[in-house]
Amino acid sequence: MIYALDIGTRSIIGVVGRVEDERFQVLAIEKEEHGKRAMLDGQIEDIAQVAKVARRVTERLEEKLGCTLERVCVAAAGRALRTEKGSYTMEFPEVTRITNDIIGRLESGAVSEAESLLSQGQDSQRRFYLVGYTVSGYRLDRYPMTTLRGHNGQLLEADVVATFLPSEVVESLYAVTEASGLEVASLTLEPIAALNAAIPADLRLLNLVLADIGAGTSDIAVCRDGAVVGYTMATIAGDEVTEELMRRYLIPFATAERMKTQLNESKVTYRDVLGLEQTISGAQIREVVQAPARALAQEIAQRVVALNGTAPSALFLAGGGSKLDGLLDLVAEALEMDENRVALAGNNYEISAFSDEYELNDPELATPLGIAVSAGLGLISDSYRILLNNKPAKLFRSGTLTVLELLMMNGYTNADMLGRTGKNLSVTVDGQRMIFRGQPATPCTLRLNGAETAPSALVYAGDSIEFTPAVPGASAQRTLKDLLGADFAGVVSVNGRLADLDTLLYTGDQIFTSQRPVRPTPSPQPIREETKEAETAKAETARTDSLPVEQSQPAPPPPRAAATPPAETAPSRPAAPPQAPPKPSQGKSIQVLLNGQTLVLPGKEEGTPYYVMDLLEHSGIDFDNLDRGVELQVNGTDCSFMQELRPRDNVVIRYLEM
Repeated sequence: MIYALDIGTRSIIGVVGRVEDERFQVLAIEKEEHGKRAMLDGQIEDIAQVAKVARRVTERLEEKLGCTLERVCVAAAGRALRTEKGSYTMEFPEVTRITNDIIGRLESGAVSEAESLLSQGQDSQRRFYLVGYTVSGYRLDRYPMTTLRGHNGQLLEADVVATFLPSEVVESLYAVTEASGLEVASLTLEPIAALNAAIPADLRLLNLVLADIGAGTSDIAVCRDGAVVGYTMATIAGDEVTEELMRRYLIPFATAERMKTQLNESKVTYRDVLGLEQTISGAQIREVVQAPARALAQEIAQRVVALNGTAPSALFLAGGGSKLDGLLDLVAEALEMDENRVALAGNNYEISAFSDEYELNDPELATPLGIAVSAGLGLISDSYRILLNNKPAKLFRSGTLTVLELLMMNGYTNADMLGRTGKNLSVTVDGQRMIFRGQPATPCTLRLNGAETAPSALVYAGDSIEFTPAVPGASAQRTLKDLLGADFAGVVSVNGRLADLDTLLYTGDQIFTSQRPVRPTPSPQPIREETKEAETAKAETARTDSLPVEQSQPAPPPPRAAATPPAETAPSRPAAPPQAPPKPSQGKSIQVLLNGQTLVLPGKEEGTPYYVMDLLEHSGIDFDNLDRGVELQVNGTDCSFMQELRPRDNVVIRYLEM
């Protein structure tokens, strides 16, 4: 037997039956309203309260049938339904025959694109499950096609409309069934279920619409050309009418619900919240509900036109809210349709369902009957259990179901299937670009009934899937030590700032190196050997040069050879070899500003220029024991230590702020 449970905003309806001669035979029906408002707009709010009512309905059905009900088929309301469009293109190097597997990959790529668009929207932080998708168009070598199967081509394109439900809608349904002692056997959408009962497949060549009006939501489904082409939902439903009566007459919710059914009575008696008994006519009630009923009809009409493009050939109203007297005429007026083309659902139930004990021609039974018919007649592939990693999978789709679709319904994404290679690292070293590749992903494992399978493989009732998601590869990471070696003895800057060899690199970093160690400014003395007194004088000169000099102090003149100490005070020394005469200083001294103080630098031998690195020893920073980063700037712009200096440059060499 099949147990279907319609968990609605106002009540819970349970239907039990079995399949007989390609139709669903209803054996028992039970209904109970919620004792308090435990649901809002189709969303379960009080799980414990809803589970308590579901348990009582189940127990009464078990008592009627003399059996135990353990597994149940349910449907999710279209509350917060999200749809996104996606496109995907596949190109082959040569003309290829198009198989089902190729089409499956093409469509899954388009669904993945729709999923990525969903993750970028306002609800990017919420988790959505894939409900299903509809292919809106194919193109073969840029030519529109209705199907690609069996054709030959090179360039394939597909456009889809994918539909998603928030995880909280699904998880709350599972929580209620678990709390009531039941296991979910199948899960589908309420508008799809109602459509399967109210509009059987052989009627769907016509452009027909079903509007299932409950207490909290109005679910809408559109079919044409033999298929369901779209569904949507409005949060305006029967409760809006009830709440208007509550406000007008100051009555409890239950009293307002009763008064909705008394529009044609000549006298209606009620007791308001003040305890006073009042009497009005049904005509007065009809006048009060006219405004919210018209608003409901207008909302349904707008949703239908937005989804279908125009008014349909015919429209069926289902659900408890459809019983409101006069609503049929209001919907027909809003859609500018003939009144004879808008009717209550129920006349077509007998095509797929029957009962010897119950009168089924009731629009309120559209969803519970639809859930039962969908499961019993195999209109959803999840009529029975499919295991995913040894647990019942969450299933939504109607029709055939692939492994990939099932995984996406259960929260997995294409990234879990394919894995992502780690991010590359791209840096520039002394003007040369270097790229380090990220680690490849660890591939996923996918087995169907114990054997390796493809994502496009079809799954059926009783199948078992084992899936281990792919593990993303590690992003490339390098330090300066990895690039230059642990024994690198020079100096290095990253993005214009001196760095040690343990510095971690990031994409886009600009690295400059120099093999020249930090050393004192070259001595201006041309003579290679000096007396002890001359060496002392030279050291004093170097010390003086290293100190900041006031701007008013002129640059010291370059020393002359005549400044050598007198011969009588100098020890005897051998004559310099004639083949290597001393080279006189040929460069000019320059004056720069270092950390706000003027510094005069004597000319270098052979006239070579000064670089920022030549000023490191004058900065007062201990580069042998750096404990933080160093900032390098010339004239207010970050630079490398190999930047050439010019007279009057303003140089900054200082610790970075901690």
